[in-house]
Amino acid sequence: MASPTLPTLERPGDFIDGAFVPTDAPDEELRILSPGDQADLVSVHGVKHAHVDAAVAAARKAFPAWRRLGEAKRRELLRAYQERVRHHRDAIAETISREVGKPLWDATGEANALAGKVDLMLGEGAEWTRDRRLEDLPGEIRYRPHGVLAVIGPFNFPAHLPNGQIVPALLLGNTVVFKPSEKTPSAAVWMARCFEEAGFPPGVVNVVQGAAASAKSLADHDDVDGILFTGSVAVGQKIVAANAHRPGRLVALELGGKNATIVLDDADVERAARQIAFAAFASGGQRCTATSRLFVTPKIAEPLIARLSEAAKAAKVGYPLDEGVFMGPLISDEARQALLQAQGRAREAGFEAIVDGGALEVPGHEGWYVRPSLHRAPEATARVPGYTHEELFGPDVAIYVVDDLDQAVTLANDTAYGLACAVFTQDAAGFEAAADRLRVGVLHWNQSSAGASGHLPFGGVKDSGNHRPAGITAGTFCSWMQAVRLTPPEDAPLPGWPGLFDDA
Repeated sequence: MASPTLPTLERPGDFIDGAFVPTDAPDEELRILSPGDQADLVSVHGVKHAHVDAAVAAARKAFPAWRRLGEAKRRELLRAYQERVRHHRDAIAETISREVGKPLWDATGEANALAGKVDLMLGEGAEWTRDRRLEDLPGEIRYRPHGVLAVIGPFNFPAHLPNGQIVPALLLGNTVVFKPSEKTPSAAVWMARCFEEAGFPPGVVNVVQGAAASAKSLADHDDVDGILFTGSVAVGQKIVAANAHRPGRLVALELGGKNATIVLDDADVERAARQIAFAAFASGGQRCTATSRLFVTPKIAEPLIARLSEAAKAAKVGYPLDEGVFMGPLISDEARQALLQAQGRAREAGFEAIVDGGALEVPGHEGWYVRPSLHRAPEATARVPGYTHEELFGPDVAIYVVDDLDQAVTLANDTAYGLACAVFTQDAAGFEAAADRLRVGVLHWNQSSAGASGHLPFGGVKDSGNHRPAGITAGTFCSWMQAVRLTPPEDAPLPGWPGLFDDA
């Protein structure tokens, strides 16, 4: 049985203007107990509301010099940051595993992605925002930094998702104030240490801890030029409302999903079952791209459900730091209760519990564990408030047997969300027919809905986002475009118009 190797992270302070600032006499305190073991005090953070103003002021002060520093020097510093996150990879991974509840292999994948994102954004990602001169006209398109960008991060990927916004923001000349989720605050401390060790100028990157009050203060701050938020639709709507009177402020939202997988009769059952099981149960179903709805055509339904049931029962749930564990706990007892209550409503409405999940006790570790679960709908159009059409973070799949591809696509689209979908079929034409109609930002053919490629955009439509996809295109919303018309003086004839300078 594994044990943590890192001690409790005790009041590291907020990272402001190039130094960790103490949070003595805090307005709030964050005491983070591991969701995998309530006896493990992972970290303690003081929250000072005034630090939001201090961090924004530091970022504003640092912006002009950081912008003028030039891309070459910014690249050099980002490469130094990349080296530091590689150096601290194991500590970052263990911190994520303990605070989020991800198995260590999963958390290590997230920690590895920090360095990988630097390669992507300094490579092909930078081409999306490269200044360019038009070939046939005397003009240029130039990309300019916004200024101070506020990054408000999620709990489920506390390092990787914010990192995917921070790196392109810095490359393009912005400065950053990062507030991580109050549920998983400590990966951000490691990131701040890496920026400090890399030699970033004071104020370029700032990290402040806090809960709703700090997020609200940051999102509504008059001296912030843009807000990059990853989280729930409800909070995203509040951010939009708070900035309705600021039409010139960037608001980039990466919100939730109610993701579907469609499996047609000609699909490879084993491949589909494995990919769906991963999409539904990895990270405890707490990925924003997790499959929570399965639409399957009649011929393949029974063998697929049987194989998926075997996978759900075989998935090893346990303490995140132990070897061989596929799935850890949910983030909190509240999250576990919400899942169990939603499943109860589904069963009351006629859903059959093919694999009845429920709470799980892991010997030696008091945590918020659940088993994977599968529920079969009584009919393809069944609706249960709070279960069938709303985001539900947990390892649960609602299964619908549908008539054909047309009905599957119609029902997959029948939700307010539009983040991810996977389609399993051997028929390329069938996939393309589905792709043409599916209203999602991320679409997969014969692959897990929970996967993503850093070489592609990542974002959703409808309530899943506001058309600011991250991924390889993140730099496009971390900058604004300036149209420049170029007319060299020696080539410019004197202008004239009818009735005005008509002697030209």
